[in-house]
Amino acid sequence: MDRTNALVERIFRNAGAALELYSIYLGERLGLYRSLAQQGPATSVELAERTGTNERYIREWLEHHAASGLVDVDDVTAAPTVRRYTLPPEHVPVLADPDHVDYHGYKGVELARAARMLPDLVEAYRTGDAPPHQPWEPEGRAEFNRPTYLNLLGKQWLPAIPEIDERLRADPPARVADFACGTGWSSIAMARAYPRITVHGLDLDEDAIAAATRHALEAGLSDRVTYSVANASDASQSGRFDLVTVLEALHDIPRPVDALRSARQLLAPGGSVLILDELVEDEFTAPASELERYHYGWSLMSCLPDAMGDPESAATGAVMRPATLRRYATEAGFQEVQILPFHTSLFRFYRLIP
Repeated sequence: MDRTNALVERIFRNAGAALELYSIYLGERLGLYRSLAQQGPATSVELAERTGTNERYIREWLEHHAASGLVDVDDVTAAPTVRRYTLPPEHVPVLADPDHVDYHGYKGVELARAARMLPDLVEAYRTGDAPPHQPWEPEGRAEFNRPTYLNLLGKQWLPAIPEIDERLRADPPARVADFACGTGWSSIAMARAYPRITVHGLDLDEDAIAAATRHALEAGLSDRVTYSVANASDASQSGRFDLVTVLEALHDIPRPVDALRSARQLLAPGGSVLILDELVEDEFTAPASELERYHYGWSLMSCLPDAMGDPESAATGAVMRPATLRRYATEAGFQEVQILPFHTSLFRFYRLIP
């Protein structure tokens, strides 16, 4: 019964946590965090006026957030519409600053999008097919890697790989292919950090490529950063690149060996492929760490289903262990797979050499 009760309590806590993330979705989508961060403390009446929303809904949202410790309230005994709420300065980077490396306001968007596909996912689990592609709207795709790439990719991660860093700084100017680039922030981060290189990003998602192209233009980098809708696994890709990156994407690609083979064929002499993927255990363990459970959760909800539509899919899933990556690289013709001697709390880095 102790184990039964523990599970009941766990599910109850997790339900509250899920609802909290949905409330964060509302705050992000409605601009409530931005208003509190940029315009200061507010009553429910003032915040509703600022954001063009309904006061009664905003009052409930603020009370929930205060009860949950996400915002502070000046006087809990005051009348409901008189209470003034503040977004603590420590919470601003997490909820209201999408450029900060600690920004996690996107999590609500991720979970809302995942929940919308659940009925289709149930059917996909029965048939073995992939669920239908999710429409881009109403909120687009959560740009979870934007602050990570802008703050870390070109400033810390690439400089920590001497061979790659040296080539990106050398003459003639290096050319980089960014496979599965999504909305383009990895390409932009590399171009910002290395002002002489050119980067070409490719992704199958037309909406993502449209967003990436817009982002590069807004960043003033459209002369050195370009994008195209293309399949990373397509062997007809052409060009010569000094570096090919596959950043948190290889496990999502239905045919990873074909993608790596294509990457190898694009490399100029002396070039290499940089893989960033999930930091998972070397072997299956159960029970597993919280991080491993997190990766498995996304594998169930997104990573594996996205890869299941191809009848020849490797069906990797998010939990791609180093031995699996080595096997893919060897089958693609690479002679050496280096597990780089550093990692983050979420990611492991690999360098593939032909």
